[in-house]
Amino acid sequence: MIDLHIHSSASDGEYSPSEIVFFAAEKRISVIALTDHDTVSGLEEAEAAAAEKGIVFVRGIEININRQRGEFHLLGLGLKDISPSLESLTRRLQNERVERNRTIIESMKADGLAVDYEELESLFPGQNLGRPHIAAYLLEKRIVKRRQQAFDKYIGHGRPYYRGKQGAELSEAATAIVESGGIPVIAHPLSLYISWGKMEATLAEFRSAGVRGLEAWHPGAKVSSCRRLETLARKLGFFITAGSDFHGESVRADRKLGYTAGKIEIADKFWTEELQPALLAAR
Repeated sequence: MIDLHIHSSASDGEYSPSEIVFFAAEKRISVIALTDHDTVSGLEEAEAAAAEKGIVFVRGIEININRQRGEFHLLGLGLKDISPSLESLTRRLQNERVERNRTIIESMKADGLAVDYEELESLFPGQNLGRPHIAAYLLEKRIVKRRQQAFDKYIGHGRPYYRGKQGAELSEAATAIVESGGIPVIAHPLSLYISWGKMEATLAEFRSAGVRGLEAWHPGAKVSSCRRLETLARKLGFFITAGSDFHGESVRADRKLGYTAGKIEIADKFWTEELQPALLAAR
């Protein structure tokens, strides 16, 4: 089994980078990629744990890309040495994320909710905070009874305290990944909200911008859609990847490490002879 899309507590996952690796070992997963949001801070810890457990480790990241419609996330898989361009990009995105979080909490506070940004930070020391952390904080404060209620009532799209997230431009992110020795891969492509009639042309445009892979298999899609994406990816000359987008049981209980769309086990067939050297070239 393999899994090329996993999150740790370095961003918005439940488990630490090393815990993720130990969990993968228990599940007999042989290849994993850590792809935290807009940060590479968990890679060294996870890589050391993977070496201890005999797991093939792929250094990765997931970068938010600016797009007016839908959600565009770009995976960077097989990072070798973190380039100055990627380091600068992640630093900027982290700073913007902090400002977004502060704005959300201060807006809540101004409306009379008993919240405080420093208190939020103290609950998650050293973590890359985002809305899932705010939801957990609201649950801790008993402002909501369930984490999902925080999104439904306060911080989800269209709710009073939702604030849009700043991202990178596609060409900027793709270049930073390539300069770090990695491969740019479109994560969960159906989140782009592109009709099937426009999908091929749009993906071809992204490939011209430097994207080289497509995460055709993701648990947020139907199996039939994943097969369609895989066929399209082959036609356009993309690498094909598969992942669970695992965050942890308490964060996204519907996503299981090592499993993708239709609760299908991510088999070794996705660890192709073409993909292996591209992701594991010597650092």
